Amino acid sequence: MVNLYNYTCSYEGLLLPVMSEYTWPIGVRIFLYLIAMFWCFMGTSIVADSFMCGIEKITSKTKIIRIPNAEKKEDKMLEVKVWNDTVANLSLMAFGTSAPEILLSVIEIVGNEFKAGELGPGTIVGSAAFNLLVITGICVICIPDGEIRKIKSMPVYITCTCFSMCAYIWMVVVLKWVTPGVVDIFESVITFCMFPILLMTAFGVDKGCWCKRRNKTSSELEIGIEFSKIDADDESEATVDIIHMAKDLSRNHKELTEDEATLLLTKQLQEHHHHNAGWYRVHAVRGLTGGHRLLPKINHTLKELYEKINRQKEMEQHMNENMDVSTVDLSESGTRAVVEFTASSVAVLENEGKVRVGIRRYGKVDIPVTVRVETIDGSAEEGSDYKPLKEDITFAVNERLREVYIEIIDDDEWEPDEIFFVKLSLPHEQKDVVIGKMAINQITIINDDEPGKIEFSKPSYIIRESNECAQIFVNRVNGADGTVTVRWRTKDLTAVHNKDYTGGEGTLTFEHGETSKTINLKILETDIHDGKEQVLERDHSFQVELFSPSTGSSLGKISKAIVTLVNDTEFDGLVSRIANQTKKNLDGLRLDTTSWKEQFNEAMNVNGGDIENATLIDYVLHFISFFWKVLFAFIPPPSIAGGYLTFFGSLALIGLMTALISDLASIFGCLIGLEKTVVAITFVALGTSMPDTFASKTAAINEKYADSSIGNINGSNAVNVFLGLGLPWLIASIYWEVKGESFTVPADTLVFSVILYSSCAILAILVLLVRRKVAAFGNGELGGPKGLKIASGLFLVTLWFFYVIMSSLQAYKVIDINI
Repeated sequence: MVNLYNYTCSYEGLLLPVMSEYTWPIGVRIFLYLIAMFWCFMGTSIVADSFMCGIEKITSKTKIIRIPNAEKKEDKMLEVKVWNDTVANLSLMAFGTSAPEILLSVIEIVGNEFKAGELGPGTIVGSAAFNLLVITGICVICIPDGEIRKIKSMPVYITCTCFSMCAYIWMVVVLKWVTPGVVDIFESVITFCMFPILLMTAFGVDKGCWCKRRNKTSSELEIGIEFSKIDADDESEATVDIIHMAKDLSRNHKELTEDEATLLLTKQLQEHHHHNAGWYRVHAVRGLTGGHRLLPKINHTLKELYEKINRQKEMEQHMNENMDVSTVDLSESGTRAVVEFTASSVAVLENEGKVRVGIRRYGKVDIPVTVRVETIDGSAEEGSDYKPLKEDITFAVNERLREVYIEIIDDDEWEPDEIFFVKLSLPHEQKDVVIGKMAINQITIINDDEPGKIEFSKPSYIIRESNECAQIFVNRVNGADGTVTVRWRTKDLTAVHNKDYTGGEGTLTFEHGETSKTINLKILETDIHDGKEQVLERDHSFQVELFSPSTGSSLGKISKAIVTLVNDTEFDGLVSRIANQTKKNLDGLRLDTTSWKEQFNEAMNVNGGDIENATLIDYVLHFISFFWKVLFAFIPPPSIAGGYLTFFGSLALIGLMTALISDLASIFGCLIGLEKTVVAITFVALGTSMPDTFASKTAAINEKYADSSIGNINGSNAVNVFLGLGLPWLIASIYWEVKGESFTVPADTLVFSVILYSSCAILAILVLLVRRKVAAFGNGELGGPKGLKIASGLFLVTLWFFYVIMSSLQAYKVIDINI
């Protein structure tokens, strides 16, 4: 234990201390250096944000190529990426995420008179351990229950994993066996050259040079390499997609204002679009510094609606899972056995105790068929609202109909109506068997302990004049016991009864267990006055009101609804405005900036100027990071010189920041009596890896595959060794060779740490392999059954704690293992 009153630290770094601090109380110095170190970590993350934006600009560069077309006179023009995605991820992207660790190692050796240090190599190994063990463990756990994420580009992942393991084994070979305690020029050159070898190997694997790949199209064969193609019509196709989504949102959620619809559409498009690891890292950094977010914020009410829309889309995706219904014969006399639910939804009263779900088989019926029926939580949860079901159902030869019963848990407590889902899938591959279109069945559990409340399904409706009839839906919620009635009536606003619509009043009767009714009102498209046809004008609206519910029942929250009548032109205009504003919002959420003015505006305003959605935490983080934001806003924006000025300008400032962090960490360790190795694998490794942690967690949840979250970890760890050790070793070995001496590297602590990490890494990779291959884990590296995913994640995190503790004990010679 360090005596804070008698202990002094006289460490002199490259930049610090800037003044004589030796008379200061050591406790004050420890506190100031700790705060300064983490503040500089934040600054490094911000300048790395600019660095990644420059890299994104460089790697997104495209060119136009001409494809000869024998059938048509004019050649086809294609826009293709200059950079291959795999090479970009392993070179600039990996270098971007690892730049602080790499430059720290280089600066430490150069600033230490070309003598080997402990902070740089320790940080590289410590960051590798944190990335592979802790970040992977977090990503395994954070996936929503029942979902999985798999590595898609498995050949590239295996290549990076092999190179990563070879990199650390090579360190042991060099430092302990070939030339113990010495690194010569030949060894440093090999270490450095492994980086381009990794790039070439990964590129070859990605192109299918050493493994079987899918057949290429004729265009790809003519081009010779499989660039990611961007057709000239892609932008217009994206615009069409936005318009279609805007129409769906306007049609199905008419209660939304234009601004709300635009915000939801922007978030949906941005969140569900595929992004690389660099995008998620920038998003994480901006979230940690109160900066310009890449995903828009929404309030609680809109968030609930957004989650509901996403749940509906996920169910639609499940219905088409593992099959392309457009290419399958689904007719009654088809050549395949088709199995699906008899209905897409079922409602059941809570007191009925169980719900019957019908499953039918048609098409080929002369073979036995086995399907799996599995329940999935919605707002209803297994164990408390229903008993979970996961069993295989077998259709005998010529058997066409089966039924399953799911037990509903009845209680005496009131609760709102809830839903869960039943999913059909094939437990194993079966010849000539497919799942039909109705692969998901939504079960609604209707609370029957009270008569319920009666309300409209939404507070406003937008009706197109071509519909001729306005359907106003009235729901009975939070109970369905007995027969209840409710009166309704219309009230003119700007629309007039018997001129613009046919209104009036009436009574709705809900029988026992009935939960939905419809009020149908005729829309009068035109009216004749003085022989002239008067076309329905904009924003004609009327009100429908519920009143006088029968005894026992009551009105819900939405007892009045506004119906707005628009002609087709206006509806299209509404959709067009939403689509155009959405495209404008998406443009505002891009990574790069176009000018210094825009950079300073984003730097000097909380949330990059989105003050309305800023929280107290955003303001605090913005205040803490304000100096760094303004300082790094002087870096040339990526729009200048194709991003190269941003790249080199940010790289220079990252070098300055890592030099500062090197001094801060060394002095801090000296003040508290910690060995540099321990400081490196704990404080420095955590500080440099924290943005990657939040980025990987977000990517794991949002992305369909695990590549953007954990796919780059091993590649980044390999690049850390090849550049973070290869480059400084090469510089130092040449320097000492010129002087006629050898470049010595203290090996004991570093070698022990590397061997310990490699052992933990092998176990971690085996865990991921088992999770991918074993069905009990869900057949995916991330997610799966709740208990097993938590156990897997905790095991990986425990390995990291084991690594840190054992490395620290060895650094302090508490344990002495001769290697």
